[in-house]
Amino acid sequence: MKNISFLLIVTIAFMATAMRSDMPAYSLYNQKGKQTKYKKLINKALEADIVLFGELHNNPISHWLQLEITTDLYSEKGSNLVLGAEMFESDNQMLLDEYLSGLIKQKNFEDEAKLWNNYKTDYKPLIEFAKENELKFIACNVPRRYASLVHKKGFEGLNNLSDDAKNLLPPLPIEYDPELPGYKAMAEMMKGMGKGHANDNLPKAQAIKDATMAYFIMQNFESGKLFIHYNGSYHSDNFEGISWYLKQMNPDLKILTISSIEQDTIDKIEEENIGMADFTICIPTAMTKTY
Repeated sequence: MKNISFLLIVTIAFMATAMRSDMPAYSLYNQKGKQTKYKKLINKALEADIVLFGELHNNPISHWLQLEITTDLYSEKGSNLVLGAEMFESDNQMLLDEYLSGLIKQKNFEDEAKLWNNYKTDYKPLIEFAKENELKFIACNVPRRYASLVHKKGFEGLNNLSDDAKNLLPPLPIEYDPELPGYKAMAEMMKGMGKGHANDNLPKAQAIKDATMAYFIMQNFESGKLFIHYNGSYHSDNFEGISWYLKQMNPDLKILTISSIEQDTIDKIEEENIGMADFTICIPTAMTKTY
């Protein structure tokens, strides 16, 4: 009897150890909440005009998959692949072009560009990939000072900018739908948390980022090419934000969206996260962060 008990304990311990050793870094789900394969994502991305990769800014799995997906798309599209990102502002495009073309040194670029604190770990690999393969990389985001201006004065504040400054923005006036669920939820969340005027303008400050990114994507998109854009998930989740602005400019665009989420367990996507994007990368909450 003792031997049987001992064997039972050993078997349970072995099973528990086996379960712990099976620790996937992420699970991938389609828009209907069904688990799917990485290859399926790649095949669908290759059919698109524009891929919006929504990341969690400090999540290493998001950044690893950005590089992996970009590499796999490049293997099929070659020079017909264009890269762009939220993390680079439109007034840094000249500096970015100079670095990618080899005109200036890496140190000059990194010293002078407005780089995020996690650039070296999270975005530098994408820039270096573009440089190595002679791909265009577009600085898509609005200069932060103009997002701050919109937060303070609304879209009207942009009217007083110089013509040179306006070249860093989409054409004015900015189209804006305050009833879009994402902007509406942001406005509701901020009610009572400060001066009413500033609260009203917060979704507009988000919208100027979305509109600018969409504008510079379209300025650098050509039929037959594939544009992959890296942005925070909240800029493209639920097919709003950048995606909404792109569709206003060209309703026929084939846009594929990717979202990144965290859950305590990733073997099943939670109901509230289903349908946020064409593909959703579900990552354990316990995953380490890059900052």
